[in-house]
Amino acid sequence: MNFIFISPNFPKSYYLFCAALKNNGVRTLGIGEDSLEQLSLQCKEALDDYYQVQSLEDYNQVFKAVAFFSFKYGKIDWLESNNEYWLSQDARLRTDFNIQTGVQYQDIRPYKYKSEMKKYYRDAGVVTARYHLVTNIEDAKTFIKEVGYPVIVKPDSGVGASTTYRLSNNSELNQFYKNLPKVQFIMEEFIDGEIISYDGICDNESNIIYETSHQFPNSIMDVVNEKKEIYYYSYKQIPPQLKEIGQRVLKSFNVKSRFFHCEYFRLLKDKAGIGKKGDYIALEVNMRPPGGYTPDMMNFASDISVYQIWADMVCYNKGLFDPDNRPYVCVYYGRRDGIEHKLSHTDILKKYKEQLCMCERMPGILADAMGNQMYTARFDTTKKAIQFIRALQQ
Repeated sequence: MNFIFISPNFPKSYYLFCAALKNNGVRTLGIGEDSLEQLSLQCKEALDDYYQVQSLEDYNQVFKAVAFFSFKYGKIDWLESNNEYWLSQDARLRTDFNIQTGVQYQDIRPYKYKSEMKKYYRDAGVVTARYHLVTNIEDAKTFIKEVGYPVIVKPDSGVGASTTYRLSNNSELNQFYKNLPKVQFIMEEFIDGEIISYDGICDNESNIIYETSHQFPNSIMDVVNEKKEIYYYSYKQIPPQLKEIGQRVLKSFNVKSRFFHCEYFRLLKDKAGIGKKGDYIALEVNMRPPGGYTPDMMNFASDISVYQIWADMVCYNKGLFDPDNRPYVCVYYGRRDGIEHKLSHTDILKKYKEQLCMCERMPGILADAMGNQMYTARFDTTKKAIQFIRALQQ
């Protein structure tokens, strides 16, 4: 099997996907911007061949790289980046090279456009926030008259939360329209809820191979725009209602042979026209692994390798692991530079040396959303995990 992996060296742990494929006897071929000499030793060892391009943004360069591998090794069986940013380009390359083991270019819109996602949620019987595709301020005011302030505006197709805003009054609305972005934005009613994700890997018939769930007490939008510290943690047991809804949604979106990261609001209070307190409201789907070091958190929570489970899905269409083994609650905490804390970095390393699994400085490109200094730890109860969060917050 010939497998092309786009950007195997960023995020830095993504070489582990290639290592897992190679462990299964797959020929792993990487395409990226760094030179071969710049790749880590582990990344080099995970690849059978590597092609450097000047820019992954340049489709022609990446096309030529795939064509070179196709000429050198024969038919390409899989192509994937597992990265939201390259989702459309991955699909286009698959279509152009007749690689049938992934989403094709003509089918990618529901995975990328938030307005397109609404239809598939509706088909799955899942409620979403009411929305309006941004046009002019008069239409926006009509929409706001229906749903009220605040409203959320964000790119209809976008990655991350750096261009997501909450508009709370007419003044902020007028300011937004004075500097109206050139790309298509979507406006949604504000949902007062905590964010819960449903994450995992599915096979080629949309059946779940691996699944888990995480709670995000503070939204990524607030983390980025208000420079808050980020923390979230995994569940030992997936809420039954979330699990049932999540599986309906995957079937509706026809998700096959890939990671998924689906986000939902759990209502904190009743909301007219939407639902009752505790109901799940669809936020958006992301058909790739959850961001940052969340895949590693999955590993720490269950003493598994999701990289290997994913590679086993690719090769055998099943996962070779114990799905019932989930002994830990895993926590991610990202601290901001410039904030004084009761516990110093040294204090944390000493106090939680038995629980810490990872401790790293985050690269600048990820720091806005993930904090400057990250700590990942695991505990045998949710109570202890939350105590760890509270201690790092002080």
